[in-house]
Amino acid sequence: MGIYLNPGSDQFQDAVNSEIYVDKTGLISYTNRVFMTTKKYLCVSRPRRFGKSIAANMIAAYYDRTVNAIELFAPFRIAKDSTFRQHAGKYDVLQINMQDFLSRTDSIQELLSLLKRSLLWELLKEYPEGEFSYFDKTDLMGTMSEVFQKTKRRFVIVIDEWDCIFREYKDRNEDQRQYLDFLRMWLKDKAYVGLAYMTGILPIKKYGTHSALNMFWEFSMENPDVLAEYVGFTESEVRTLCREYQMDFEECKAWYDGYRFPNEPSIYNPRSVVGAMSGKLFDTYWNRTETYEALKLYIDMDFDGMREAILTLLAGEPKKMDTGTFANDMTTLHRADDVLALLIHLGYLGYDFPAKEVFIPNREIAMEYVNALQGNSGWEIILEAIKESDDLLNATWNGREEKVAIAIERAHAATSHLQYNDENALSYAVSLAYYSAKRFYNIVREFPSGKGYADIVFLPRPQHSEKPAILIELKWDRNAETAIRQIKEKSYMDALEGYSGKILLVGINYKKSCRKHECRIEAIDV
Repeated sequence: MGIYLNPGSDQFQDAVNSEIYVDKTGLISYTNRVFMTTKKYLCVSRPRRFGKSIAANMIAAYYDRTVNAIELFAPFRIAKDSTFRQHAGKYDVLQINMQDFLSRTDSIQELLSLLKRSLLWELLKEYPEGEFSYFDKTDLMGTMSEVFQKTKRRFVIVIDEWDCIFREYKDRNEDQRQYLDFLRMWLKDKAYVGLAYMTGILPIKKYGTHSALNMFWEFSMENPDVLAEYVGFTESEVRTLCREYQMDFEECKAWYDGYRFPNEPSIYNPRSVVGAMSGKLFDTYWNRTETYEALKLYIDMDFDGMREAILTLLAGEPKKMDTGTFANDMTTLHRADDVLALLIHLGYLGYDFPAKEVFIPNREIAMEYVNALQGNSGWEIILEAIKESDDLLNATWNGREEKVAIAIERAHAATSHLQYNDENALSYAVSLAYYSAKRFYNIVREFPSGKGYADIVFLPRPQHSEKPAILIELKWDRNAETAIRQIKEKSYMDALEGYSGKILLVGINYKKSCRKHECRIEAIDV
């Protein structure tokens, strides 16, 4: 057993021994299917603290020929797969954390030299000269080829934090190219590769329309494809944890759900779920692993449409965007959509691949945006509306119509650069004004009822069942009484079948001629 060559199963065993371990060994069934095929090159990118290293350790432990993988993985999901015994514990594994080499060197040349020397040191100890004939013992690719020719045993190459060079050497394009060229020469079209599995935060760097590592199949936060269930925790996994730890599932969903993909519509932040279950408290856990300064830098970039996009997202609305020009790095940012694409990969935005829309995934991430806006010039009026949202919610609960109208008016002014005289802008303004309602409610726009759609509905989550449900109807150049009457005439309340408690009917009207708002509130007990 070595440091890099066949490192054993200790790191995977540590994960299994943890208080909370969610079985993700099903991932191995996919790597087995693509083993020694044209799809054997996998690049899996995820945000920080989304379990990338645990998955890398798991894959390394399974294929490592020095590990009794049949016994180690017998209790887990992969043991039921038809390919389980075919590949378990049968290969030479090279496992590398690229961040370790980066932190020990000062240049890309030093990094690559140290990497090659470290791997060759262990390979030549395992396969010494005399038993093996080497043309050039300083040539990593040649040495691996000669080992494979003699043993006929493929290598499994696992590279964690593969993209750290692009995050640390942001502006050093020549170093980045040299690094990519090394990976291409080491891995591409090499008979000794049975499987190459890379993890990182960013997808593979693009230069123009081409990629130096075009043999890799990418699974990213933009589209994880068939590996979507391994991005984080699935809804069924989180339900199981909530039952085991006696935690409220709906509250957990509001805090940590929100990443959705075509093959898996509900994915939870794993770091945060584990933190909440272990600590018996719903709070911000993922955010603690990095300051909000990184987010602050990106959302304040001066691109056309950037502020409008952030405002739309803060109001709880999705935003159409195009990921096509994103170069998969942290510096080649030329427009607002490039920044939004980067935020998808960093985990600060969810992405609906079929709809091509981004959104803020959950309450934990939304709080990070508010923190990041602090001290950023130009956001003062937005922050003021958010800060006043507690008062607005209390005013709504207590039927204080005039105070509600004034608060909505301020929020509408804060969003005026979106297009003030537009009913959609009024809806954004109301959503932003009621920002703090997310603590207690699931908020649904265009809520379907028997005879139409209620504009905005606040449904109290089970943990906050003492709060009243709220039905909001918006009107434009009409009057607030008309809005209340429409709620009743179209039986919007019928859509809350099964709900028991107080319902607040809230009508809000905007008078275009004087830019004034009015509000009516009526309480009904069900």
